[in-house]
Amino acid sequence: MTKVTVAKGDGIGPEIMDATLEIILAAGAKIEIEEIEVGEKVYLAGNTSGIAASSWETIIRNKVFLKAPITTPQGGGYKSLNVTTRKFLGLYSNVRPCMSLHPFVRTKHPVMDIVIVRENEEDLYAGIEHQQTDEVVQCLKLISRPGCEKIVRYAFEYAKQQNRKKVTCFTKDNIMKQTDGLFHKVFDEIAQEYPEIQNEHWIIDIGAAKMADTPEAFDVIVMPNLYGDVLSDVAAQITGSVGLAGSANIGESCSMFEAIHGSAPRIAGKNIANPSGLLQGAIMMLNHIGQIEVAEKVQNAWLKTLEDGIHTYDIYKEGTSKIKLGTKEFAQAVIANLGNKPQVLKPVSYAGNCALNLPIYKRKPAAKKDLVGVDIFVHWTGADPNELAQKIKTIETNNITLSMITNRGIKVWPEGFKETFCTDHWRCRFMPQDGASINKANIIELLKNALHQNIDTIKTENLYSFDNIPAYSLGQGQ
Repeated sequence: MTKVTVAKGDGIGPEIMDATLEIILAAGAKIEIEEIEVGEKVYLAGNTSGIAASSWETIIRNKVFLKAPITTPQGGGYKSLNVTTRKFLGLYSNVRPCMSLHPFVRTKHPVMDIVIVRENEEDLYAGIEHQQTDEVVQCLKLISRPGCEKIVRYAFEYAKQQNRKKVTCFTKDNIMKQTDGLFHKVFDEIAQEYPEIQNEHWIIDIGAAKMADTPEAFDVIVMPNLYGDVLSDVAAQITGSVGLAGSANIGESCSMFEAIHGSAPRIAGKNIANPSGLLQGAIMMLNHIGQIEVAEKVQNAWLKTLEDGIHTYDIYKEGTSKIKLGTKEFAQAVIANLGNKPQVLKPVSYAGNCALNLPIYKRKPAAKKDLVGVDIFVHWTGADPNELAQKIKTIETNNITLSMITNRGIKVWPEGFKETFCTDHWRCRFMPQDGASINKANIIELLKNALHQNIDTIKTENLYSFDNIPAYSLGQGQ
């Protein structure tokens, strides 16, 4: 018996959760349910995170969390509970299977069967943003080696467990050579440990286009957070319906399972909502906690129900569907099919699946780290980079000289183009010359000189090499 924390959520959440639990319990799921309240009522009671401290304790104690959709009130500083839960519990992997149900659910891709594995904690979703000048704001894109290793290894282990043949990596490392470059590098390293699984890398733009056009070319796709967020919804939609997709959020100790759709308050209480997305999340939960036979039985019964033309209103189609049922009645139809398998759709078989081997991340030996320069960012409202260069050169010291100025990443000095549009946010790169070195005291001196010259410095970024390899981007055009 496994204790599972359950939250029925908002809108259609209680209806689809009741239906989902009824199905999996009828199939023989050995779970003990401990219910908590999260979402709109908790938000409006004054808790901006949408969850009480006692509920956190329940989730952490049980380690398995099945959550229905919730409503986050607009405005008022309310935080997304999904994002908070993923980060607080270290749920680094978001897994979304997206399989076509042709011909019973309309789709342009009848043989599509892919799984999106999305990094869940970092990237631009670290949410670290600052306004720098009147015209420029920044968002920090944070990619870590531990984050890359954990998510890439998960993708390969998942493929191995599910008898998948190929893992594909999507990044944009032709542009973001440091951040996305690290993700790609780690992918290539870990892929060598799984010679029985094919591996490949695509640049995200053409990869996304290929996935939308020819999804059957892919099997498991792993990618950083933002790309994964966008493409997992695209993949779910082109299978036929976002409402049919569930997702798993997996961490080293805790896990959360859910539908990917929202709380749909406009249809709440009408007994018409489709519970399939949450049911798919529950099936992933059953697999995760080792109740594989129950998961297989529920999935095949659900597929058989769809194959029989028994559909809820959202996927009902004259000529294809046979019966339109409400939420409760659809659950009963799935229960009636327990023990049956589909004949047209491919039945699932989880027999022989082994547990995922997900070792705890071990930190690598530190590389040789050397300070080799500094970028000083300044707020300046002029337009001529040559004028700014003359002003900035007045703060040079001890053979630490200005080597480049960029604006929005584009080199504008020396030898810039007058056609380049510039904002009021400038990156001024200082490098040691004539065999000199640089230290942090030199950087402080540069900043003191800038203060004396009335130059508005807004941030600095130290430039390092690791094991004598430069670890910073060049200016575009350098």
